[in-house]
Order: sequence, then C-alpha cells, then structure tokens
Amino acid sequence: MLPNRMQLNRTVEEQLKKLKANTGITPNVSARIAFFRSIESDYTYQSNIDYKLDGSLILDKYTWLGKTQVITELLLKQKYPELKGKDLQIAWAAHVEHGISALRNYKLLSTLIGNDNL
Repeated sequence: MLPNRMQLNRTVEEQLKKLKANTGITPNVSARIAFFRSIESDYTYQSNIDYKLDGSLILDKYTWLGKTQVITELLLKQKYPELKGKDLQIAWAAHVEHGISALRNYKLLSTLIGNDNL
C-alpha cells in the first residue's frame, strides 16, 4: 500500500503547476492522468536509480489519487509486487514524471482532452 502522505519530485511538481496555469487542471488530477498514461505506455520504474522526492506539495493519498486510489494501488502492486510503502510511492512518482512529459506543454484543456470544439 502507498503511504498516507505523498509527494513528487520538485521538477514534476513545477510541471504540474504550469499545466494548471495553462489548462486549469489541478496538479492532483493531472498527476492521475500522467500516471495512467505512463502505465499504458509500458514504462517500468527502475528501482536501482536514485529518485528524489523533494517537492514541497505533500498531499494525502486520497487527494493525490481520488477515486482512482484502489486501481492505482492495484496496478502498482501488480507491476511491482516486491515494493512496499515508500518504495511504491517512488514508483508512483516516477510514473507521474514519465507521464507528465507528454502533457506538460498543453496550453488549452480542449487540446488535452482531444476535443477542439470546447
């Protein structure tokens, strides 16, 4: 299970804030989108690489994950059965970082969701 308090890498946090300024999507919601995009891309977190969780936005697990909490934790446990607690959080954060790279340059919500008619 993921810890109750979670944070991200400072760089990712800044990218989430920039995306919020451009699209209005809050960092927790865009982190969810980024996580699932990363999972869909078959990205795999490498636990031997030092990954820093140095962001200042420390939120509880429910705020970060919302109604996707159960499925997020199940996907992480399925993909990384050997990880627990803080290590599982680092894997989640790495997936958010990987997924945000595809989202960070969007300027409009309509292009993010793929509907130019909004």
